[in-house]
Amino acid sequence: MGSLRDDASEVLRSWPAPDADQERLRERYVRHLEAHPDGVHRECVPDHLTASTIVLSDDGARVLLTLHAKARRWFQLGGHLEGGDGSLLAAATREVAEESGLDLALDPVPVHLDEHAVPFCGGRGDVHHLDVRFLAVAGPDAVHAVSEESLDVAWWPADALPDPDASLVALVEAARKRLAARGA
Repeated sequence: MGSLRDDASEVLRSWPAPDADQERLRERYVRHLEAHPDGVHRECVPDHLTASTIVLSDDGARVLLTLHAKARRWFQLGGHLEGGDGSLLAAATREVAEESGLDLALDPVPVHLDEHAVPFCGGRGDVHHLDVRFLAVAGPDAVHAVSEESLDVAWWPADALPDPDASLVALVEAARKRLAARGA
């Protein structure tokens, strides 16, 4: 997985963080990868990288979320990096397909970073995901499915998210801003 770590390091080193908080996280992720050769593996504890994707409708008004089976909360699609993933983008793309059944093209530049505790991550104590978040846009005819990892997958109004924690709200705002900038 050396090439995956190299890709993650390159993506994070070159990512233009949109604000001071995101820059602090970017720097933390880079330091993590410098200090931990296995920093992209789920076995790296207490912290390891993950990749996720926020899926927006083409007008940015709706968000596709998954009801996570273990957490029993609504989240963007995503998860752990795997040995066959050649890049962070490939991992995020794979997770979208696995969890929603959708074959989507992702924006190759991350849209948001988030560090969060994951008490249900393998029963290994105080584990944190260092999540690198991407954006995908689904067309109006996109038909999603529910995977074995989810209790449900559903579209939600972007301004009426279920269980709207600050991190999910920030991710949706960043994604909608990126989508609007594309259309400008």
